[in-house]
Amino acid sequence: MLRSTERIITTHVGSLPRPRDLLEMVRARGRGELKDQAAFDALLRKSVAEIVRQQAGLGVDVVDDGEFSKTSFVSYVWDRLGGLSLAGGVRINPWLNSRESQTFPEFYKIDLAKAASTGQPLMACTAPMTYRGQAQLKTDLDNLRAAVDAAGVSEAFVPSISPSNIEDWNVNRHYKNDEEYLFAIADAMHVEYQAIVDAGFLVQIDDPRLVTYYMVQPNASIEECRRWAEPRVEALNHALRGIPAEKVRYHTCYGINMGPRVHDMELRHMLDIIFKIKAGGFSFEAANARHEHEYHVFEAMKPPEGAVLIPGVVTHSSLVVEHPELVAERIMRFANIVGRENVIAGTDCGFATFAGADEIHESIVWAKFDALRQGAELASKRLWR
Repeated sequence: MLRSTERIITTHVGSLPRPRDLLEMVRARGRGELKDQAAFDALLRKSVAEIVRQQAGLGVDVVDDGEFSKTSFVSYVWDRLGGLSLAGGVRINPWLNSRESQTFPEFYKIDLAKAASTGQPLMACTAPMTYRGQAQLKTDLDNLRAAVDAAGVSEAFVPSISPSNIEDWNVNRHYKNDEEYLFAIADAMHVEYQAIVDAGFLVQIDDPRLVTYYMVQPNASIEECRRWAEPRVEALNHALRGIPAEKVRYHTCYGINMGPRVHDMELRHMLDIIFKIKAGGFSFEAANARHEHEYHVFEAMKPPEGAVLIPGVVTHSSLVVEHPELVAERIMRFANIVGRENVIAGTDCGFATFAGADEIHESIVWAKFDALRQGAELASKRLWR
């Protein structure tokens, strides 16, 4: 894993705005209506090459493929895991009964009335969980390798969903209990995690559920959420077995929500559990107005030996583009606590977690990336002067 040995290096979390022509094909494939697989494959390969080149041109040091082949950061596994089938109906929107919707009912009632469900089909595990996505994964890895080599990029990562989020999105109707189901998922996803690393990339584990569980379980106490989280971390470590920590980035966040948030799990209540994960890099929200102050938590709780922090220094939760001076200040706060070589400047979350959701217009995304680059340059001048 690259480190900030001579300057602050930059990265992001993963999902990026898709080109419109590719987006239409991704949607068609998701509906089972893709008519020309060869045309899709060619367009995907071309689009990945372009987005890697664009990231490099914007000054991003550690890049990815924008998750261009995926319908979303989590539902993509429906094509890659055996044992899943349609359960009937649609997945209920977790915001419906969340702490936020209960606190701000007037704000959320319009959006929730339009989206009582997520629009995603309800899936269930009805047979032994296996991994069957080797061909699709190889396509993604080959496309990224070609793009990275062509752009002359030194390092790239591949996002992959955590076992606990798969557990959340797919009802267990096969295994005798939650633990057995969770570890079966972990065994299946180990195949994907290992293949990513074997291909020469970093694997990034995306795990928003670890900290958002508190928000969507309004009757659960902080201690109950901590007890819930412990076996999920154990299952993730089981899935990462045999993979060197320095090849693993772990990301958690509070999701995309352009609305009031006062019930996010505070980092101080979960960080010690997060640091049990066998990862060499930890990516988290630090630019969101609800969490910017939490850099102080690291004054008392240091990352594991050899690990780097990847704080978000630009956020997905505001359309305001951060000033480079503010980005630099955010970077320096962490550098002054854990050392400049242990900080990589990142983003709070992805910018298009569901293909076509248009959570943030692409022009704003690129402006934020430019602010990220400029802020890292300013911080580097001050930290290495």
